[in-house]
Amino acid sequence: MKSLQADFFKVMKEGAIQYAAPLPFLDLVCVGTATQTEVKEQVDLMYSLIHQQVDAIVLVPIDSKALVQPVVEAVRKGVPVINIDIRLDTQLLEQAGVEVAFVGPDNFAAAYEVGKLLDKKLRNEDKVAIIEGLTAADNAQQRKRGFIKAIEEKGLRLVASEPADWETEKAAEVFQAMWMRYPDLKAVYCSNDAMALGVLQQMQEKNCYLPVVGFDNDAVMKEFLSTGKLVATADIFSSQMAVRGIEFALDVLEGKIENRGVHSTAYEIIKQ
Repeated sequence: MKSLQADFFKVMKEGAIQYAAPLPFLDLVCVGTATQTEVKEQVDLMYSLIHQQVDAIVLVPIDSKALVQPVVEAVRKGVPVINIDIRLDTQLLEQAGVEVAFVGPDNFAAAYEVGKLLDKKLRNEDKVAIIEGLTAADNAQQRKRGFIKAIEEKGLRLVASEPADWETEKAAEVFQAMWMRYPDLKAVYCSNDAMALGVLQQMQEKNCYLPVVGFDNDAVMKEFLSTGKLVATADIFSSQMAVRGIEFALDVLEGKIENRGVHSTAYEIIKQ
């Protein structure tokens, strides 16, 4: 996984552990990085698991390109890798002649639906901003595109779009600079709830709130949803996604299915 400090991955880890607990034949090893940006550390974790000769790996890559090489090495050594949540770079996988299944949500569609809910609070030509996730991650790219589609359809003016790497503190800093440059900003589209929290904390300090949307449905956002300070978020059910990934890996190991294709998981738009 990515950062085990993040609420989203704490829930994912707990879901995986609960699923594995009653299964005596399954020895589950949960590992992850300390932050959402430690690409080298995650690559090292992959090579460590390969060296340990695990039977299969379920992976949430931090960087959609950088994690391809250890995935290729794992598959070539007979260790199937199931890619969940954030999709690996399909072109690089094809170039290496390796197939892995992707089990995860449609981030573009979910972000678009969240964005449309924020659009309802705005008027044509209003100035808006996007706080992006880590630019090297496919889900960050898809969520940004989904938001942009919603923004363009409403006729809004996107005046700023910058990454904050999924992190709360960095999002607060990025948004603070945006707000100073564009004091007439009318709304903020955030690519995850951790970053939305940083944005809302900045607004709280100024006691001035703009409409905000997030993504992930982290528990910490319930209060902001109930008061309307967070317009909407998307729940992509991280614990269920982990279980789907593990089940898929077990089916691959038993020869029931091939390790290929895109397998969509559910999402739900959460609003006040």
